Amino acid sequence: MGSPIKIGFLGAGRMATALAGGFLRAGLTTPEHLIASDVSEHARTTFGNTVRGRATSSNAEVVQFAELTFLAVKPDQIAELLAEISPVLRPDHLVISIAAGVTLARLESATPSHTRLVRVMPNTPALVGASASGYALNKAATVDDAARVQQLLSAVGIAFQVKESQLDAVTGLSGSGPAYAYLMIEALSDGGVAMGLPRDAATRLAAQTLLGAALMVLETGQHPGALKDAVTSPGGTTIEGIHELEKGGLRGTLMNAVRAATEKSKRLGQ
Repeated sequence: MGSPIKIGFLGAGRMATALAGGFLRAGLTTPEHLIASDVSEHARTTFGNTVRGRATSSNAEVVQFAELTFLAVKPDQIAELLAEISPVLRPDHLVISIAAGVTLARLESATPSHTRLVRVMPNTPALVGASASGYALNKAATVDDAARVQQLLSAVGIAFQVKESQLDAVTGLSGSGPAYAYLMIEALSDGGVAMGLPRDAATRLAAQTLLGAALMVLETGQHPGALKDAVTSPGGTTIEGIHELEKGGLRGTLMNAVRAATEKSKRLGQ
C-alpha cells in the first residue's frame, strides 16, 4: 500500500468502528494512524479494543492528528461539534460527514471558508465489508478528494457519487434498508418455524436466501424481475407465495418505507 492515511473519527460508535475496521482490512491505514474521540468511555474502549486505534475524549486532538476526519455523531450534535473544531481545521483537511440529513450548506456555514467537505450516507453492513454508500462533495472538494472517498468507501462495500439532493433517498433506501432486510429475514424464519423447521435452521436458511438473491442481482446484472421469473414455474410453489406477497402489498409497503425514511431524513436536515 502507499503511505497509510491518518484517519480520525469524531464519534467512536458502531459506524465509526465499522468503517475503521474496513479501512484496516483493505490496507488503507494502520492502527497507529487511526484515532477517534467520544464522550462515552465505553465507545472509546470498544473502538480501541476493536481496531487498536487511539481513543480520546478530545475532539481537537483528533483533528490535529488526522488528515481526513469523519463526523460520526448524531445530527443534532453537529453544530456544537463544528463550533468546537473549526478553529483547528487546516486548509489541507478533508472533512467527511456521515450525519444523516445534515446538508453541505449547513456544514459550510459552520466551518472556515473553502473547507473541503464530503457528505456520505453509508450503512451498517460496513462492519462486514458489505456497505452500500452514496456521497456528495461541496465545491471546494477536489477530484482527488472524490477518488479518495471512493477508495475508502469501496473498502467496505460499494459506493456511488450522487447529487446532494439524492442523498436523502440514499438514506431512505440503503441507509435504513438493512433494517427492512432484517425484518424480512425474521419473518421468513418465522414462516419456516411455523411450518416445522428448527429456529436456527430457519433463520440461517432465510438469511442465506436473501444473501444469495442479492449476489445474483449484483453478479449477473440481470433485472430482478427476470431473476424472479426464472424461479417462478407455471403452477408451481413460488407463484403461490408471490401471489400472497402481492395480496399483502409487499411492493407498495417497501416503496412506502423508503419514501417515509427519505422524508424523515429531509426533516432531520432542517
